[in-house]
Amino acid sequence: MMPRGNELLMPANPVFIWLSLLLAFGLNLLPWGRWPGVPDVLAVAVVFWNVHQPRRVGIGGAFLFGVIMDVHQGALLGQHALAYTLLSFFAITIHRRLLWFTTTSQALQVMPLFVAGHAVSILVRMLSGASFPGWSIVLAPMIESAMWPLATFVLLAPQRRPPDRDKNRPL
Repeated sequence: MMPRGNELLMPANPVFIWLSLLLAFGLNLLPWGRWPGVPDVLAVAVVFWNVHQPRRVGIGGAFLFGVIMDVHQGALLGQHALAYTLLSFFAITIHRRLLWFTTTSQALQVMPLFVAGHAVSILVRMLSGASFPGWSIVLAPMIESAMWPLATFVLLAPQRRPPDRDKNRPL
């Protein structure tokens, strides 16, 4: 049974899923990724695909992207991997319930996930001896949550069916 008001979507293309994850990873590689308060685009994409396609993008993919982000940023090895793995686990845990909400309600529902992901990353960083990055880091989960409707629109666009003009078909 589908949530009321949702349209039927075509199956997701695995190539599109992984290309979107690689594009999000590429956006994280840009120089502004180290500034405090900048959203983690890869985390948004990983959570999005964990919610919409949990069998295609799982905890293993999130861990792999996390290790690659750790290597790229020169962070403590496992810092992003742990954060992305926890994000992925909790996104898969709530994915059935989350799809019943509207897109803006979903954004509010995933905000605690992004807050927890950043909190784990900061905690691991501080336990290893680094200093607190500042309170501007609090903006990142809010911006990531605000990006959720845009991510939904863009990443589900290839799956939307064109309007069917055939009056003899029920779907």
